[in-house]
Amino acid sequence: MQNLYDVIIIGAGPAGLAAGLYASRAKMKTLILEKNKVGGQIVTTNEVANYPGSVHEATGPTLIARMVEQAEEFGAERKKDTIVDVDFTEKIKVVKGEKEEYKAKAVIIATGATPRPIGCPGEKELTGKGVSYCATCDADFFTELEVFVIGGGDSAVEEAMYLTKFARKVTIVHRRDELRAAKSIQEKAFKNEKLNFMWDTVVEELKGDGILETIVFKNKKTGEINEYHADEEDGTFGVFPFIGFIPFSEVFKGKIELDQGGYIPTDADMKTNVEGVFAAGDIRVKSLRQVVTATADGAIAAVTAEKYIENNFEE
Repeated sequence: MQNLYDVIIIGAGPAGLAAGLYASRAKMKTLILEKNKVGGQIVTTNEVANYPGSVHEATGPTLIARMVEQAEEFGAERKKDTIVDVDFTEKIKVVKGEKEEYKAKAVIIATGATPRPIGCPGEKELTGKGVSYCATCDADFFTELEVFVIGGGDSAVEEAMYLTKFARKVTIVHRRDELRAAKSIQEKAFKNEKLNFMWDTVVEELKGDGILETIVFKNKKTGEINEYHADEEDGTFGVFPFIGFIPFSEVFKGKIELDQGGYIPTDADMKTNVEGVFAAGDIRVKSLRQVVTATADGAIAAVTAEKYIENNFEE
């Protein structure tokens, strides 16, 4: 069959690139498809301090550039295309893009997820400049500064408590008058002396000249507007929105099992409920979404795909 790949990897973030490296190194004909620029969420990170073995002063873009280089060194092919449909019903899987149609013996889905934004003016411009969506990644940058966590669910409260280890003061800003987090988590939060709460409040705007300097709040019940300005000595503060993630799984609806949140359930070997289709990285149901777990997923998915092809396709 003309232009048949062993493995097609959808997504070129850390999971997809790691899968591409392992698949191509195993001498499989490998194609990595990405609709936008490579790298996923990590390319917006100015410093990568918690990826094991990363070089001094590594950034998201430099780390991704090296991953791309490694995958291509072993022969992985990369194409830019937006996937509009897939057909996983037959032994040979079909991936349909806006530009071309692709076929493979196995498919690894590594489309990722994106943090749900607040949606207020200034948020996009100040991301990475005071606005962060990852406490594990960036908490250290806010040592002894003030921090606002937006949200009231399990993740928001847990991340807020984590941030109290670094920031001098952490305020949870929630649009309701009570938290949605589990009662056990709430109990711990209310006992934490560094944690403060702003109820019935939403963020209207974020301001700053190259760095976050002002946050504008609105009380939903009274309509009152308040502005918080960074302490003069600090110069800035932190805003961490934790109001959920949006998985890039729309195109897979009805083609593969998804959970209620739109994530893909897999087993420990990255197998989905469809033979020959695997998932890796942030698109997968998992407890920790970090570069290190994404690359591990990608490696496992590629090795499992190789074994699947060996067992199901004759030479």
